[in-house]
Amino acid sequence: MIVFPLPLVVKKVNEKPYLGLIVNKRQETMKIKLSSIRVDNQDKALKFYTEILGFVKKREIPMGEYRWLTVVSKNDSDGTELVLEPPGFAPAVSYQKALFDAGIPSNAFQVEDIQKEYERLKTLGVKFSGPPSAMGPTTLAKFENTCGNHLQIFQVG
Repeated sequence: MIVFPLPLVVKKVNEKPYLGLIVNKRQETMKIKLSSIRVDNQDKALKFYTEILGFVKKREIPMGEYRWLTVVSKNDSDGTELVLEPPGFAPAVSYQKALFDAGIPSNAFQVEDIQKEYERLKTLGVKFSGPPSAMGPTTLAKFENTCGNHLQIFQVG
């Protein structure tokens, strides 16, 4: 007796028997459901991300000195959660500062109308490094989040 370790099927291809694998046509793909950004103050970050950027709080779980604190897009409550990470790990704090000092955004958020969002955020006191600028097919604008990071908004097309 021959035992095949994989699911196999015998069928005819061009009138000849063919031994082939059964392939599951519905293949699961990996999804991004959680991302994080290090913040120097969770309360200040929650206020900025909800009241200024317009995200909504999804989870707030006490964990000793800090909290497991996440926000999501207002129109996608089951979408990717952004963890507002507390400053509890010294190497991560050094990394965050190095990114900030170099002017490198920690995260980027897509918007439908970058000029409109830029004007809205400026009206709310957000500090931008400059107006939106085109980079190939994408337009982007970089700003500070008041919690030790540069962020970026972008519009494709």
